[in-house]
Amino acid sequence: MIPLDPEIERKLTFQSYQSQPAIDGVRYQPLVKHQALEGSFMELLRLTDGEVEGLPCPFTPRQLSLAQAVPGRINAFHLHPKEQQNEIWCVAQGMLLVWLIDVRPDSPTRGHRRKVILHSEAPGLLLIPSGVAHGYKAGAAGALLIYATDTQFNLADPNEGRLPWDSFGAALWEDDRG
Repeated sequence: MIPLDPEIERKLTFQSYQSQPAIDGVRYQPLVKHQALEGSFMELLRLTDGEVEGLPCPFTPRQLSLAQAVPGRINAFHLHPKEQQNEIWCVAQGMLLVWLIDVRPDSPTRGHRRKVILHSEAPGLLLIPSGVAHGYKAGAAGALLIYATDTQFNLADPNEGRLPWDSFGAALWEDDRG
């Protein structure tokens, strides 16, 4: 051990580099972004007979949506309690800090929390199953989120349950000042 001033030693913490805990049904699939001087190209979803290829479970998109978040925007937490709704997220521009919390009572990963960074420079698809509370905080440049759902939004009877942004602790959204 390297001797340190006792006051400094009491304040010292160490970051964990262990993998995030798994949440049953949540999947992250990196995408390939082909870049050249004149621009870039990336496949977002490839469909066969209406289903998304390459996922570990069937997913038939019923609606595609686009959400733009201003820098620092917290949009959390959401659930879809009236009927099953699974989602696939991809950040097309900017970055999102995403929190997923498994609130399904019979899930083998009930209570697990998982932080995911979605970034347009390292694109990927995030599959969020029904019953997993989800929310995001936009990065310093904001973000453009493209997402697919396997149900359609019903304006007359929305399936968009909301919890307060700090339901699982305000510390989830604090900036890392380390």
